[in-house]
Amino acid sequence: MNASTNYYSDLSSEELKRYSRHLSLPEIGLDGQLKLKKSSVLCVGCGGLGSPLLLYLAAAGVGCIGIVDNDLVESSNLQRQIIHSTKSIGKEKVYSARQNILNINPFCKVIIFKEFLTPKNALNILDGFDVICDCTDNFESRYLINDASIILKKPSIYGSVSKFEGQATVFNLNEFSPNLRDFIPEPPPRELLPSCSESGVVGIVPGIIGLIQATETIKIITQCGQSLSGRILIFDALRMSFKELKLEKNKQTKPIKELIDYKSFCNKSSTKINSPKETNISSISANKLKELMETNINNIVIIDVRNEHEYITHSIPGSLLFPLSRIESGEALSKIKEVTAHKEIFIHCQTGKRSKKAIIILNKFGINAKNLEGGIKAWEKI
Repeated sequence: MNASTNYYSDLSSEELKRYSRHLSLPEIGLDGQLKLKKSSVLCVGCGGLGSPLLLYLAAAGVGCIGIVDNDLVESSNLQRQIIHSTKSIGKEKVYSARQNILNINPFCKVIIFKEFLTPKNALNILDGFDVICDCTDNFESRYLINDASIILKKPSIYGSVSKFEGQATVFNLNEFSPNLRDFIPEPPPRELLPSCSESGVVGIVPGIIGLIQATETIKIITQCGQSLSGRILIFDALRMSFKELKLEKNKQTKPIKELIDYKSFCNKSSTKINSPKETNISSISANKLKELMETNINNIVIIDVRNEHEYITHSIPGSLLFPLSRIESGEALSKIKEVTAHKEIFIHCQTGKRSKKAIIILNKFGINAKNLEGGIKAWEKI
């Protein structure tokens, strides 16, 4: 048996057929396909970014795929999270994703972690994989993944999306590579970061960015082409354009040697930038508001500043809809003054960000209101 025969024997006849288009590429070939088969990739988050990434890594023949997620599939996910289906609604995302990966490629081994990534489990989970893909949507997770990857010396493939735009890059590819802290030294204040449900995202954008992440992962594993390390790729769907920013490693930054409390780290940034007007906003808990509704409903007004489709989907009984955009434009001010005259006003949104903005604007026009802590998400938990 010659060396060539041994080489082929590492791939079954079915795999040779399945990956034939890869095998025809000089940049990948048998050697690259074997590297994919022997590789392991961890995807943190199987939502909008993770969906296309996982599907294409599976199709490409990555031997072991890990998934970290602790959410359930919701109907609002399906506009962009294509690894899930209508039949998946209400199910754990990790199980839905695993089944669809195996439907595409039964040669993949799928390891699931039905839990949130935390400073306590991150190093143990990430340590078992060659490449880490950050498909999360919040800065607490992004800094945690970044720092754990640095400590473990793992390359991290980064992606983020909002509205019609997306970004992708590669962090920590080698000792000379920049990382997230070189790109964003401190997390932006939470108030400046509306969630996907608040700002919206066109479903195709996470698909494109997720595919770029998958492409970078395959290139790193097969050692072909030039990676995005040191470059931030920015995609604008409205203009259908890409632009590139250079990113260099900051040699003056303190080396990362341990994980920290990322919730406090991200909240600290918000505290620094909050304006005096914002810090003086009065608030009420969901439980207290419910008590008031039961005992004094005729003397209170609850205003919902979310968008109409959010209000229709689920709302607090008796609440009035005045979207933030109408408050910002001044269009709704006279009507709000009319319906709230001589009454106590409570304002809410999804999580509390938009309602704070609304209260600051209303205060300027002599309308005083309290903010519902945690928004309708807190209300739904009581």
